[in-house]
Amino acid sequence: MNAVTATTAPLRVLVYSDDSDVRQQVILALGRRVHPDLPELEFVEVATEPVVWQQLDSGAIDLAILDGEATPAGGMGIARQLKDEVYQSPPVLVLTGRPDDRWLATWSRAEAAVSHPLDPIELAEAVTRLLRSRVPAQA
Repeated sequence: MNAVTATTAPLRVLVYSDDSDVRQQVILALGRRVHPDLPELEFVEVATEPVVWQQLDSGAIDLAILDGEATPAGGMGIARQLKDEVYQSPPVLVLTGRPDDRWLATWSRAEAAVSHPLDPIELAEAVTRLLRSRVPAQA
């Protein structure tokens, strides 16, 4: 057991999509531990925008994964509002409909984007990079 597992609480990852299949794809692709040097992940599944804000307002979310294709509130719009309105907001990864939509992810101020169909390796690499900023360095 490494120092991270022994001393660090799970990282809370919000997964927002109105489509339960998309939420499950993300959760299954990432698993309980995305990288051996990071704590386990605890997923918070959310299907509606009001609950996204409720969870983000709690201050207990370490990463938000937002589906840009969700309706009626798309993840990119939520990401932009989050970055505009919340001081020290958690990092955001948006799921885009296609690779050519990455410019929209840039507009939304998301720190990362992964396009559908989801590539589990690409998703895990992006999540690992974003979560490293949330975990204190180990001695």
